[in-house]
Amino acid sequence: MAMTDRLNPEGLRYAHAVGETKSFSAAARAYGVTQPALSNGIAKLEERLGGKLFDRSPRGVTPTAFGARMLPLISSALAALDAVAAEARRLTEPGERKIRMGVSPLIAADLVARSFGIVREFPATRDLVLREADMDTLRAELRAGELDIILIPAVAAMPRYEHRVIDVEPVVVVSPETVEPEPVELEEAGKEQFILVPDTCGLTTFTTQLFQAHGMPLHTYPGEAASYRVLEDWAKLGLGSAMVPRSKLASPDGPHRPLMDEGREVQISFEAVWSSGSPLAADLLSLADSLAATRL
Repeated sequence: MAMTDRLNPEGLRYAHAVGETKSFSAAARAYGVTQPALSNGIAKLEERLGGKLFDRSPRGVTPTAFGARMLPLISSALAALDAVAAEARRLTEPGERKIRMGVSPLIAADLVARSFGIVREFPATRDLVLREADMDTLRAELRAGELDIILIPAVAAMPRYEHRVIDVEPVVVVSPETVEPEPVELEEAGKEQFILVPDTCGLTTFTTQLFQAHGMPLHTYPGEAASYRVLEDWAKLGLGSAMVPRSKLASPDGPHRPLMDEGREVQISFEAVWSSGSPLAADLLSLADSLAATRL
């Protein structure tokens, strides 16, 4: 059928993601694209299919009657495409011994070290090959089969992929006036101005989501720091406060305040994400489960 010859797999994936998340904005975040780009991809798909897939209303996004019939077919088609890619890799790389792991810059060094230790204990000999990159790049390379597993902050969904929370870490605040590491409540910290880094590693997304979840405005410094070290340096200069995972402090003994939410420590979660269709799926599951079980 000529119409199907023109179907774009990305449009199918966008539609599936909206069906899973019930949100155009959440689906766009999951795929690392802008919402207009995702909406345009779905509109082109709808044009080729000849019907509208979703209705938008104040209550959210719901499939149309046409969409309810098409979305299961789209899901099956994507599963088949992924199976083709996975089987091709298995047949063309039968002796593959590498696990290609992507890590966000926010991932602590001890988590990477634990990964190496776990892989060394596998019955089948594997080499762990690391790649550090921003979250959008890691997610894109996982989808393209260029990475086998990624370790990232748990701040954005990736529909149709396997997920395991593998670590949690306390979040601390560095402020110009910080002298002693006295805990500070989120409500009190919210009165401060925060310096942010580019929204590529997941820290800015985490910070924004934390304040949104508590219905609090996030006051931000108009500039932007390039790294965690710069965050601390600028905080010491009096430009604002910095919120970072404790492992990213330049010095563990440096002045900082544990961040609390009604007496409970605020923590950032990290997850392993991989495809169940990967030829290495069994090893990837074992790696993720072992990391989760050995949380410090």
